[in-house]
Amino acid sequence: MVDGGRPGRRFGLVEVTGPSMVPTLLDGDTLVVRYGGAVRPGDVVVLRHPLQQDLLVVKRAVERRPGGRWWVLGDNPYNETGDSTDYGAVPGELVLATALLRLRPREAGQRSLRARLSWAVSALRVLRADSSASSRLRAR
Repeated sequence: MVDGGRPGRRFGLVEVTGPSMVPTLLDGDTLVVRYGGAVRPGDVVVLRHPLQQDLLVVKRAVERRPGGRWWVLGDNPYNETGDSTDYGAVPGELVLATALLRLRPREAGQRSLRARLSWAVSALRVLRADSSASSRLRAR
């Protein structure tokens, strides 16, 4: 990911790498994030990995646990590593930002007007708290 959560910034850009949030987010997507906002169950969040704090990860905040800790999981049921199933609930201070928008990159071969319009319609998506995803992930 890019954009290390610089202090004093309210908004930033984060690049998604890896498959843990498929199908919601794909490798190469860019997120517009808001730092310091309230986190709700179902939000896509950017956090510092609790065991390797120089690493930023993107996960879904599934539920708030006692002590202000968050249980976070990836949306991809086939990629179950690198989330709370490995390292437990994450302290709230490690959750840096919530994702507001997803921008999908344009594929290199999209040259026709139709392909570019199709990309433009589907590339930008608002990311809202998804309580159904939160419930579905808790059931795993």
